[in-house]
Amino acid sequence: MMDRNFLDTIIEFEKQLESTQLQFRALKEFVAIMIEERQALQEENNHLRQRLDEIHEKEAMDEKIRENRLNKADIGEGYDNLARLYQEGYHVCHVHFGSPRKEEDCLFCLSFLNKQNV
Repeated sequence: MMDRNFLDTIIEFEKQLESTQLQFRALKEFVAIMIEERQALQEENNHLRQRLDEIHEKEAMDEKIRENRLNKADIGEGYDNLARLYQEGYHVCHVHFGSPRKEEDCLFCLSFLNKQNV
């Protein structure tokens, strides 16, 4: 009788081992699938980061271009205002700025306006 119990115990243990092996195989397959998905997600993430960096660089360049255009527009507007003031009879040079100009031309003002125009 004792031998029968011992044999039953070994058979039961063998069934548990087979069940554990099946679970282990399933776990290995699941881990393999997860590793593949992780690799694919990392590649996609790297691609998206590169694309995002490209977009940020393009936006930064566009912003610089806009700033340059605004600065050029500001310079043009400021030059126009100074030229108008000079035509109205006021000095725009640093030597006599804002003081009324007599009928003759001021070489300092003309030099200054010519520098702005270049």
